[in-house]
Amino acid sequence: MPGRKRTPYFDAALAGVRSKQPRFFAAVVADARMTSMMRSEPWEYRGPVDASLRALRLMWITDGFLALVMYRAQSRLDVLRVPVLPRLAHRLAIMIGDLYIGETALVHPGVFIGHGMVVIDGFVEVSSGVRIAPGVTIGLRGSARGPTIERDVLIGTGAKVLGELTVGRGARIGANAVVLSDVPPGATAVGVPARITD
Repeated sequence: MPGRKRTPYFDAALAGVRSKQPRFFAAVVADARMTSMMRSEPWEYRGPVDASLRALRLMWITDGFLALVMYRAQSRLDVLRVPVLPRLAHRLAIMIGDLYIGETALVHPGVFIGHGMVVIDGFVEVSSGVRIAPGVTIGLRGSARGPTIERDVLIGTGAKVLGELTVGRGARIGANAVVLSDVPPGATAVGVPARITD
């Protein structure tokens, strides 16, 4: 979070996030698998070489996946405390796919970002199996703590998920919804502000 004064609490929380960041190759392969599934393409890989070739192909044909790979590089380089390169990878993710994921966010392996215009910022956690449509914002509302998005959540185009809340496993967030409070597992949230419909 640029411009924020760093405190011992912030540094400790950031260290906690970095300790949970996945390894680069494992995360990219899991993301490639999820992207292939969403594109109705073969997603079973026959080994590391096949996985690498499939990931390279997806980087060539989809801006969202390439930007996500740049985020994976950024987060891994941050963990390794490499200077300059994490910021370069961050800028490339923004330029390639209009994808902004802050250094304090934890995005687990195996997510799908269809296209760009996605912002994920603050102390946010996005679990595996989450599908994020274009124009989505997952972020802050008054404090540095943001949402926790549990497994297999679908977040529709233009939705905003803001504040310290939890979106339960398998929930669905409708297009352009503004979510400001918890969403139970398996529920659907729509509207501004979002309300639970089932």
